[in-house]
Amino acid sequence: MTDLKELNIELNPLPGAIPATFALVNDETLLTTCRTCQENGGRLVAIWATDACYQTSKVRFTLHVALAFSQGLVCLFHPILNNPPSCPDLGDIFLPARRMQRALFDMMGIHFTAHDKRPWLRHGAWPETLFPLRKDADQTLCYPNEHEPYPFIEVTGEGVHEIAVGPVHAGIIEPGHFRFQVVGEKILRLEERLGYTHKGIEKRFESMKWAEGVKLAGRISGDSAAAYSWAYAMAVESLYGHTAPIRSLWLRALALERERIANHLGDLGALGNDGGLAFGLSQFSRIKEDWIRTNDLIFGHRYLMDFIIPGGVTHDVTHLQTIQIQHEVQVIRKEVRNLKRIYDEHAGLQDRFLMTGRIPPKLATELGMIGLAGRSSGVAFDLRTQFPCAPYDTLNINMITHHNGDVAARVIVRFEEIFESLRLIELILAKLPLGGVQSDLPETSSNSIGLGWVEGWRGEIFFAIHTDNSKKPFRIHVHDPSWQNWPAIEYAAMGNMVADFPLINKSFNLSYSGHDL
Repeated sequence: MTDLKELNIELNPLPGAIPATFALVNDETLLTTCRTCQENGGRLVAIWATDACYQTSKVRFTLHVALAFSQGLVCLFHPILNNPPSCPDLGDIFLPARRMQRALFDMMGIHFTAHDKRPWLRHGAWPETLFPLRKDADQTLCYPNEHEPYPFIEVTGEGVHEIAVGPVHAGIIEPGHFRFQVVGEKILRLEERLGYTHKGIEKRFESMKWAEGVKLAGRISGDSAAAYSWAYAMAVESLYGHTAPIRSLWLRALALERERIANHLGDLGALGNDGGLAFGLSQFSRIKEDWIRTNDLIFGHRYLMDFIIPGGVTHDVTHLQTIQIQHEVQVIRKEVRNLKRIYDEHAGLQDRFLMTGRIPPKLATELGMIGLAGRSSGVAFDLRTQFPCAPYDTLNINMITHHNGDVAARVIVRFEEIFESLRLIELILAKLPLGGVQSDLPETSSNSIGLGWVEGWRGEIFFAIHTDNSKKPFRIHVHDPSWQNWPAIEYAAMGNMVADFPLINKSFNLSYSGHDL
């Protein structure tokens, strides 16, 4: 891995709980740094843009690129001098950048050379000449939602036909469109179109106070409330150069691990059901319900909303409540171990899981996969181990990885992560330090940036918060791990039967809502 000192850029430290630096770059150094990162095992974390950050006659927009190096996070600030604004294409260096660039054009009007010009978020809801995240965009106008033809990529040949699924689906899942090109039952190609749940959350943040913003952050993706809240709080605290009380950090980790377990329990039940074992759904649903009822009793919300706040957490956990959690951990561990044995020994289930929706490690690395899905394909990255903030820096996390990259591997990683999180919960409760759980934030500085980076159950969640001269939110960017992993499902589906797609899709269980802010 390249040492950051070898990069031909001037790095400046950023305060906060994660190791982070920033640098101003031009077109040439932007591309050089990104290539160096990719060639040496680094990853793209997020791309976003701001306008009017550099108040000069030439610079109106700034592109921001967050890269993960082995030593930490590097944020590149690239002032855009041309009009209309354009930047070098990063999609040939980092494949996940392609959709991020399309979204950035829809929202900010920043064009990337040689990029896919099809709209990603707009869906005809506003004119193609309006860019909603720009400061001068008129948010009071209403526009008819006009249908625009979307040129899906087609596969031609004898016997090839097309199946369109969605965007409206049966049940209560969120909308997404899937276009299959198939021969018989075999999938030749899958193309996704998302963006149907776009809610304007990043723009909404700009008018909110910090205490209001954390409530919104916790509702971006309802199954990841603790992770989003912690990433937001971390970003706000880094703006202030502030560290929350140590006991509150441990309680945040307790909530985060409970959230991880709750989602893995739900997914394992759904995967059993999709594989033909309805018994698995009923059992895991029962266990998950007990688990999230305890969340409600102790943390005040079944899905852990409004517990983590900038400066700490809303309330403490009592000694009797820790005893209750410890007992629950022992019960859950035993039940999940028994269910794992049933899943492992069920021939029909394993027949559906093994070699279905496979993404081998080399392809996973090329696609930039992260989180649970990435670790199931050999991508050994977990913020809790590579860049552990308190209390993870004292807990000796066992990172769970698997190399087969199929549905079976994603099931195994879920089981093993449950057992590891149960172990972590016991450690957290045994070592929980004394002290307060809230602290007042000091005065923040103007024209600054704060970063939050937390390993949620799907993968890493990233927040970047910019302030202006008034010390209020100027621009807030949120990044869900599903951005990196949605394209991987298209590859996972190829060569499989159409009937296996629901199982493949569920084995990833990516977020529509967190992806479409």
